[in-house]
Amino acid sequence: MQTAEISRRYLDFFAERGHSVVPSASLVSDDPTVMFTIAGMVPFVPYLTGLVPPPWPRATSLQRCIRTNDIEEVGKTARHGTFFQMLGNWSFGDYFKEGAIEYAWDFLTKPEADGGLGFAERDLWVTVYEDDDEAAALWQRVAGLPAERIQRMGKADNYWHTGQPGPGGPCSEIYLDRGPAYGKDGGPIVDDDRFTEIWNLVFMQELLSDVRTKTDFDVAGPLPKKNIDTGMGLERVAMFKQGVENMYETDEVRPVLDLAGTMSGRRYGASHEDDVRMRVVADHVRSSLMLMMDGVSPSNEGRGYILRRLLRRSIRAMRLLGVEGPSFEHLFAASRDAMKASYPEVGSDYSHIEQLALGEEETFLRTLSAGTAILDVAVEQTKGSGAAKLPGDTAFLLHDTYGFPIELTLETAEEAGLDVDREAFDRLMGEQRSRAKADAKSKKRVLADRSVYAGFRAKGETVFRGYTELQADSEIIGLILDGAPVSRASAGQTVEVILTETSLYAEAGGQAPDRGTIVGDGFSLEVLDVQRPVKGLVSHTVRVASGEVGVGERATTIVDADYRRGATQAHSGTHIVHAALRQVLGPTAHQAGSFNKAGYLRLDFGWNKALSPETRTEIEEVSNLAVRDDLQVVTREMPLDEAKAMGAMALFGEKYGDVVRVVDIGGPWSRELCAGTHVSSSSEIGMINLVGESSVGASNRRVESLVGIEAFRQFAAERALVAELSRNLKARPEDLVDRIGELSANLKAAEKKIQAFEASALQGRVPELAGTAQRIGDTLLVARSLGSLGSADELRQLATGVRGQLQQERAVVALVADVGGKPVAIVATTQSARDGGANAGAIAKRMAGVLGGGGGGKPDLAQGGGSDLTAIPAALDAVRDELR
Repeated sequence: MQTAEISRRYLDFFAERGHSVVPSASLVSDDPTVMFTIAGMVPFVPYLTGLVPPPWPRATSLQRCIRTNDIEEVGKTARHGTFFQMLGNWSFGDYFKEGAIEYAWDFLTKPEADGGLGFAERDLWVTVYEDDDEAAALWQRVAGLPAERIQRMGKADNYWHTGQPGPGGPCSEIYLDRGPAYGKDGGPIVDDDRFTEIWNLVFMQELLSDVRTKTDFDVAGPLPKKNIDTGMGLERVAMFKQGVENMYETDEVRPVLDLAGTMSGRRYGASHEDDVRMRVVADHVRSSLMLMMDGVSPSNEGRGYILRRLLRRSIRAMRLLGVEGPSFEHLFAASRDAMKASYPEVGSDYSHIEQLALGEEETFLRTLSAGTAILDVAVEQTKGSGAAKLPGDTAFLLHDTYGFPIELTLETAEEAGLDVDREAFDRLMGEQRSRAKADAKSKKRVLADRSVYAGFRAKGETVFRGYTELQADSEIIGLILDGAPVSRASAGQTVEVILTETSLYAEAGGQAPDRGTIVGDGFSLEVLDVQRPVKGLVSHTVRVASGEVGVGERATTIVDADYRRGATQAHSGTHIVHAALRQVLGPTAHQAGSFNKAGYLRLDFGWNKALSPETRTEIEEVSNLAVRDDLQVVTREMPLDEAKAMGAMALFGEKYGDVVRVVDIGGPWSRELCAGTHVSSSSEIGMINLVGESSVGASNRRVESLVGIEAFRQFAAERALVAELSRNLKARPEDLVDRIGELSANLKAAEKKIQAFEASALQGRVPELAGTAQRIGDTLLVARSLGSLGSADELRQLATGVRGQLQQERAVVALVADVGGKPVAIVATTQSARDGGANAGAIAKRMAGVLGGGGGGKPDLAQGGGSDLTAIPAALDAVRDELR
């Protein structure tokens, strides 16, 4: 049974039993404390915890998920995969234990011909919480399970909670017996390899008041409404229904695994190491495909860094399989074909996904070449110093800064006969992880407790009047000070204000929040920020400018009209620039992110090379022609499917509800889904002035533009600058380019003459320095402090010049100078001196130690430095001691 068929059967089964089929949420989590959707229940947490009233009494979904905490284990076991899909059904105060157990048993054991999965009843076992007699009895009565196939476990295994005060409850897990070939008999309590969990039913029935650990918490009492939350791993069920050994061999993953084998000339099943590599490729390519489908782009931070790591691990695995050239073009196409039965959008968005993947692959293959060059130098220096281990900080720098895999560093070092200081590397990696965890924990402490909004949200959604009105009369239903509700706030305090209605736009869709004020009888509030902390609720962060404000009072929200005008100009301008990009560059120039505020817009789009000045000018002209043509801007609300059918563009990675707002500019010329505020006709934008274009990743570019009056002010400033240059250079504006070019050429010629004079003066010192050579044993030594010099290059030229004068001798040259307030030392040796054992690298390192720093280099030429200028005489003495 194909994976897509299993999910179809599941959703149909629960839809027929009154469950609303909820589309999968994005892999990019709405929860600010986590980067990704890591479990099927994550999108339902606000409803399960009572933070937001559930829109349905019962629901079902297929949720795509990402977990990367065990990324190093991917491919090694049958259980570890970064991307997976969770089937689930939920009840919000509707049916409870009996209904959940009845549905689960019916779907699992119903014959395939009748729409079920057809598992044999004799192969199914369950576990229940140790004190949950009710669930154990229901499994016997509803499912007819014998008591010996119902096993009890403790809190660690069969009790669920969020880790914070709130709902919790026992759970019951369903296991499949895979047979004696997989382990010992006796149920899941004996062997969880043979008995594999396929479905978990959580019975949320208790309110927890204090949660100290997974197993240590206090129960305040029963929940007023009991909920059901279940989760069934789709890949695991597919594995059993398809008769394969692990998730990598299922129909949605195996095609990429097989292709990796074909491209490398390796056979899956012939070598454990190669099998692991093929599984890594198959898993990571699929995960990357799905992340990019949800709008994540490779980068060096956050979600983008996780994606980049997945892509680079895939490339690394292919290299270990013997494929050193590009492979993503074929691997991603195979993954697309395997996944589009479940996710048709992966096919329609594929051109953008492919562009991102191929761009990242090209960049990383270059990175591998650059990293190899850096590593080769580090290996040479390590061997030259006589050390047996490559420093851990070098390996960490390559890994952290250049993205060079530690496995490749280990392999290269081993080929050179060196070890890597893994202890130091692991310590640095541990410190980095600790910083990341501390940062995440800090963010979680600040943002996690959104329960403060639950009571306000229960009163209904905040009505937004700002599309048509700049003022809205409302009632204050809540005030929040330092995270806690209060009844009143006075002048000087900063608080959050919750209103029944508002005209102030909350930050969303790339548009910055409105500026404005909130006034009432005896108080005035300055609006600092407007956000949506939970779905349907608007929170206004304000400073109480005067008076005292209290819950229950009437208030009027007043939008700053000038700021709103600029914001609508910028947001409509963003749509126009996006349409102009696609007109000039083609449909692959798809928006990948945006930000706009009054007078300014920034737009990221899929493109893998810099725009030429001519192309930028063309995009700007197309944009301003659209402004000039006074195109009508029309907004409409309609069902999402209807909007897509009429060609409305859903921006890559954005989340949309069932009903969406469509913004047309010039009819179909620009038709996008957007909840922002807009002008009524394009001429109101005034002017679009592209002021910047830059790279924001291997396959993304960014354009920045000033809009409206800000665009005019920029042109006026540039006009004044041209006028000033014309006066100073006594040239007409149209002659400025030639005049500045002439001055620049004259300046460069003068600089060359000065450099020639300086070089000549520098070389004039060489004979005098060579003449100061002193014999120590059978070696001539030139050891001098030269005072202040402009650069280390000048010092190096003098050292090599003196060495050239003494080339026929057994000579060592050691020069020190003050360069920018710090001592720098250069050591050069002749061939005869090196034959006698002199090593410039070792000497420079010793001098640098005296100077309070570090150094080294090759035997013939090396450099060192430090921070203590007063130690220069001692450093020169150290050279003499070294030669003696």
